[in-house]
Amino acid sequence: MNTLENSSKTGVKNLWKEWDEIHQIHTTIFSTDTTIKSDETNSFFKKINIMDLEKRKEVYGVCGECNEPGTGWCWCQSCNAKRFKENFKNWTSGNKNIDELIQQSQLDALHTFKCLEWIPFEKFKNVTYITRGGFSKIYSADWPEGNIEYWDIENQEWVRELNVKVALKSLDNSSNMSNDFLNEIKYYISGHFSCVNTVICYGMTQDPDTQNYMMVLQYYESGNLRNNVMNDLVEYKIKIPYLFWIIDGLSAIHDAGKVHKDLHSGNILVHRRLILISDLGMCQSVNDNERKGIYGVMPYMAPEVLRGYQYTTAADIYSFGIIMNELMSEEIAFNDIPHDRTLAVKICKGFRPKISEDTPKLIGNLIIKCWDAKAENRPTAKELFQLLRNYFDELNEEVGEIYSQIEECEKIKENKLKNRTKENKPKNLQTHPQAIYTSRLLNFKNLPEPVNSIDYLSSFQEPISSTSANPISERLNYELSELDLNQDDIF
Repeated sequence: MNTLENSSKTGVKNLWKEWDEIHQIHTTIFSTDTTIKSDETNSFFKKINIMDLEKRKEVYGVCGECNEPGTGWCWCQSCNAKRFKENFKNWTSGNKNIDELIQQSQLDALHTFKCLEWIPFEKFKNVTYITRGGFSKIYSADWPEGNIEYWDIENQEWVRELNVKVALKSLDNSSNMSNDFLNEIKYYISGHFSCVNTVICYGMTQDPDTQNYMMVLQYYESGNLRNNVMNDLVEYKIKIPYLFWIIDGLSAIHDAGKVHKDLHSGNILVHRRLILISDLGMCQSVNDNERKGIYGVMPYMAPEVLRGYQYTTAADIYSFGIIMNELMSEEIAFNDIPHDRTLAVKICKGFRPKISEDTPKLIGNLIIKCWDAKAENRPTAKELFQLLRNYFDELNEEVGEIYSQIEECEKIKENKLKNRTKENKPKNLQTHPQAIYTSRLLNFKNLPEPVNSIDYLSSFQEPISSTSANPISERLNYELSELDLNQDDIF
């Protein structure tokens, strides 16, 4: 059964309860100063001690060897660091930079998911090619030995999660090792990003045939969001939580002073009832302007980025707006036209995907705000986080305008499905051969100045511009202005 379909049957209340429990665990694990700069990784790990020792003892218990409070579930950082260090002489990747990265992660790891390993390729079974991304190839594999979970003091050995299925991500020409490759791994294990909302990296290996290095990542059976959005059985009451989880992950990235730079539905993975952000290889500091050229998937790229301007957090928000609309409409953005210069010109002139008539108006107007032609008019991730959290709460309590709108939209959607069934019309799944959904280098010259359009909306409401009087849009402006942006008080 499709994961999103399965989730819709559980009900939004169960989803919220489950997510809230996971978030509480995450909050406890990462109870540290979130203002630490990205280049202070080592000091970040040292600051675990700002969590009260008694609190750590209560949550994680006491280490059976050193009698100090644990730093994670069945994990003592200082004792495990000694064990790892003693084992450094027994392995090597053949690359000094990779060895140092893995060793440092093992010394610093506060819990198992921040601990990398060097995994010889022969440890994997049933290696199978899955797909190609913009700069990498993805394989699935079985890992019988599995990842480290904790140290068994009585038997003096690592306890592992056996028979783990993993994804192997091989970056092109990584035998030469690029900073992008190393940076992506650093971001996966960084204390800045949530283990709930970003993909787990178990370690690294090397393809013996190509000599390319490969990241060993958690495998997600349900694939990416793009492969799931065409599912007609997904209720809107479930879609709102998924949007919330995506913006929660993106907010963590932005709070760390980073931009994702390649956010699209192919990089959003579905795992049971959770949504996770992947492909952090292009993730960079907000002020990092060194990368030459424009990389990305065109339908998700903000007009200012297409014109060659610096990628900002506001550009990530534009991408999120496109993802929001895909999930709501269950249509892939611009899947029926070529992704060429003509489309880039049209995007700069205000061309956007259609907003379905069965999209709640509050969400539809929020989508419009996210893909505003002017970056400064787009909401921040933190604003979106709190607004979607409010909607999530209203759905959970079955109150409020968003709940009423979704009830109406479910009826519209149900009628559409009935009519399609009567007419025996399958959903259009055709994609134009020149619609490219992998990241690539783009180079467009002399694109027009970005403007908003009044022509891209469907019949879900009267066409509006960003300056037109519109009650729903005005309410969103009010809600955004009234938000208390102290995120620490939310949970």
